[in-house]
Amino acid sequence: MRRAVASDTSLNSASDNPTPCARAAPDTALLEALYRQEVLQARAMPPDEKLLAGERLFAWACEITLAGIRNQFPDATEAECRGILAGRLALARKLEQQP
Repeated sequence: MRRAVASDTSLNSASDNPTPCARAAPDTALLEALYRQEVLQARAMPPDEKLLAGERLFAWACEITLAGIRNQFPDATEAECRGILAGRLALARKLEQQP
C-alpha cells in the first residue's frame, strides 16, 4: 500500500489553482520579417490572383462565421444558418454605407 505524501495530495487537489504557463514573448524582429515577406508577396501578385485571393478570403471568412452561427444556434438548419449569415452581411453593407 502506497502512502500519500504532501506533494502527491497537492498535485491532485481540485481546489488548488494551477500556475498559468509562462508564455514566451513574441520575437518582434521575426514577426516584422514575416509581415514584410507577406507584403512583398502580395505586391508581386498579378491582379487576377489578387482577385481570386480576395474571393478565397471572403469564402473562408463566411465559413468561419457559419461555424460560429452553428455554435450559437445548434438547432438551426443549414438553410437557416445561411439566412442568418445573409442577414449579417446585409447589415454590414448597410453600416458601411452610413456616413
